[in-house]
Amino acid sequence: SCMAALPAGPVSLYLHIPFCAKMCWFCGCHTRVTARYEPVVDYLDLLRTEINLVSTHLPAGVTVNHIHFGGGSPTLLQPDDFIGLIDHLRTRFHVNADVNIAVEMDPRQITPEKIKAYQQSGVNRASLGVQDIHDDVMRAINRVQPFEVTARTVDLCRAHGMNDINMDLIYGLPHQTPDTMRRTIAAICTLAPNRLALFGYAHVPWMKKHMRLIVEEDLPDSGTRYDLFETGSACLVDQGYVPVGIDHFATADDALTLSLQSGQLKRNFQGYVPAAEDLPIIGLGVSSISQTPFGYAQNTPHMPHYRDALTAGALPTARGHTMTEDDRCRRAIIERLMCDGEVTLSHIMAQYPTARLDPAQLDRDLAPLMTDGLVTQSPDGTIRVRHRLAIRPVAAR
Repeated sequence: SCMAALPAGPVSLYLHIPFCAKMCWFCGCHTRVTARYEPVVDYLDLLRTEINLVSTHLPAGVTVNHIHFGGGSPTLLQPDDFIGLIDHLRTRFHVNADVNIAVEMDPRQITPEKIKAYQQSGVNRASLGVQDIHDDVMRAINRVQPFEVTARTVDLCRAHGMNDINMDLIYGLPHQTPDTMRRTIAAICTLAPNRLALFGYAHVPWMKKHMRLIVEEDLPDSGTRYDLFETGSACLVDQGYVPVGIDHFATADDALTLSLQSGQLKRNFQGYVPAAEDLPIIGLGVSSISQTPFGYAQNTPHMPHYRDALTAGALPTARGHTMTEDDRCRRAIIERLMCDGEVTLSHIMAQYPTARLDPAQLDRDLAPLMTDGLVTQSPDGTIRVRHRLAIRPVAAR
């Protein structure tokens, strides 16, 4: 019903590829290891079935401005299969001529043939999983990826028109120190990505069993984690990158930076986007999430249930949430905190006059953080968070 009620205009498609050739022990994503390609082929058949079904639910006038492939490892797809999937999307949706197509890339899987297939399909954005460049760190998380492999992928992308390059780094991994973080940043900056993300590793072995294979004694303590983030951030700023939100960095001329400076930076569940790219998201594939103006919906994360639903001609939605006015108000407050590090509650609440939020209760919730000096409040009621790492707990309150 959320899709059927979408207004005419642009949307973003997210396609989830839930397969990897090898499991990285730090991974918190929904994926599975396969040594054979046959399960991937079977899954692509199901994905095309879902694409067909979803396209029939969309009203006229809905167009596609963005397509994002995530996982798992989308780069596991063979070139012909990737081209075929993009072609199928174009037959079932109205894909705009200037569509942005992004692929999350594992540099270890990249070949010239795959890059040529991406170019043929119109891919113009690459997001490379890097994490770290040191052998002992990478071995400890079961991901052997020499720096030269990443550099070669960057060269291939640029040679084939993919100049919009993001790289993901992780702090809080085994054996990392502030000194190794400096060397990682220095090496990565020689490749000149226009965006970087510096994510904190969340060790949750009770949720992700493969994380039990990481030696906990090798993980940095909370103080070292703080030092790792501060060191990485300082090094990136020294290299000319602008801090964006809680964990992103971008070049001075990047659209994220310009949106930040104009107060128009946006954030959805996938990350930070310029205001022009803050579109309804239609998730396709097992476990994928859709976000529309009306709320959220998630496909089942279980492959058998996903298969059974599509075989029966039903959408594989497992759960969802319809937004209330209170939800919208809280989301707007959290978004400004996540994007700007500050928010004027009265300005937000005036936009949602029927929301039943109690400003006095919000003040009481934030009081302990203000006592600790993590949050300040100006006479006009603007709440400011004093450090990027404190924004999440403030948003949670």
